[in-house]
Amino acid sequence: MSDPRYDTYMGHGPKQLPHWEHWSCPDAETYLTGINSYDHPKLCRQRLVELYPELGLPVPATDTPLPRIEAQEDKGWGRWGGEYRTNWQQHDASHRFKSLDDMRRFSPLAQGDFSGWNVVVDGDYSSEEAIYQRHRQHYPAEWGDQAPAGSTASVGFYNSMFMWPMLVFGYENFLTLCLEPEFERIMDEFAEINRRVFRAFARLPINFVISHDDIVLTSGPVCSPAWMRRYIFPRYEEFWGIVRAAGKEVIFMVDGCVDAFADDVMACGARGIISEPYTDYKRIARRHKDCFIAGEGDNRVLMRNDPAEIRAMVESMAETGRMSGGYMMCIGNHLPFNVPGEGIKRYLDLSRELAQR
Repeated sequence: MSDPRYDTYMGHGPKQLPHWEHWSCPDAETYLTGINSYDHPKLCRQRLVELYPELGLPVPATDTPLPRIEAQEDKGWGRWGGEYRTNWQQHDASHRFKSLDDMRRFSPLAQGDFSGWNVVVDGDYSSEEAIYQRHRQHYPAEWGDQAPAGSTASVGFYNSMFMWPMLVFGYENFLTLCLEPEFERIMDEFAEINRRVFRAFARLPINFVISHDDIVLTSGPVCSPAWMRRYIFPRYEEFWGIVRAAGKEVIFMVDGCVDAFADDVMACGARGIISEPYTDYKRIARRHKDCFIAGEGDNRVLMRNDPAEIRAMVESMAETGRMSGGYMMCIGNHLPFNVPGEGIKRYLDLSRELAQR
């Protein structure tokens, strides 16, 4: 029996639209299962998987209770799921660089090892082999260098190109530096690091690379199309070409409204795009036949928990799904801790009823 997720990634999904959900709502798990997700995280998740297998959620290895949110310290960086954040990567680089001149002189290649840098994908990038060995341990040894045919075995990478300078320098510093002459050399060095990354990925026993870069805001592009076509898109085409030559497919993940760059991303070799509800998915479906697309659902609708509004949203998502064999149900701006469980249940149950090709 074929995997409906694999089939959907490849553009020929089943009649019932599958889900890809960004799940981070402990209270909703408790609501849906009747089992406290803090006291019994494994039992709770096992029951959730029984009730909604279409979510494809992992089950914790143990049932060790988790610290309740009210017993944790709010460190001022907001909350994610059942925990308070300990940092916000894009905020500040003053602990790393004393001045903009220090940033201009920075050499990503000379640094090499980004362990402890809070760049989301911390680790040693000094060689392709170091990157390969770090990732290879996550896949069964018996797979060798080839994932099972038809499986959704994948690897994700957060810093496909745009995120590297943003995370290393901080958002405001990045915007200050990105038009300066020294920036070209810095980006060339980040690109060399990513050549190592994607060459390592080409050797992994996977079928998909989830390539992430937040190149847009909810309002659209951060940088101009001309800037993107100088520093970013040629690198995507190169890096994704490396893994595609090894038989892997690329799915591009991006926050915000990607309308301005969706065609560029697809031209660079992506199999499809997962983004947020600010993006026009029907336009992508019309322009790129049976490409993978996900993220049209909006958590703001679930927050309001209006039955008619949630039904209308699911009906619209199902309409897009009938336009593309690569469509997946997905609340693109995530299911964070404060979305009511009742709203999530309405969405999931209506998806079962209405989300069909």
